[in-house]
Amino acid sequence: MVRLNWTDEAKYCLKNIHDYIALDNPQVAKNVVKKIREKAQILKSFPESGGQYQNLERKDVRVIYYTHYRIAYLIVDAQRIDIIGVFHGAMELKKYIK
Repeated sequence: MVRLNWTDEAKYCLKNIHDYIALDNPQVAKNVVKKIREKAQILKSFPESGGQYQNLERKDVRVIYYTHYRIAYLIVDAQRIDIIGVFHGAMELKKYIK
């Protein structure tokens, strides 16, 4: 089975999402982060389920969605997927993914 590796950047993104939502509702913030993590679990069984993100020079970046968040990832090999970030749909990924 594929192992998901949450990069430091992806963990930082989740923390920022949590902290922003928690300003209004800490319980909702916790639940949103939990649901994002749960959504990413699908990649263990279906690593290519996300589409290639066409607006980047890097064509190896794939994206799955949870509500209005984009979970960006790379398939490193048959055993590992790196989650490289979680971004609000309004954010331009080009600024964050090199």
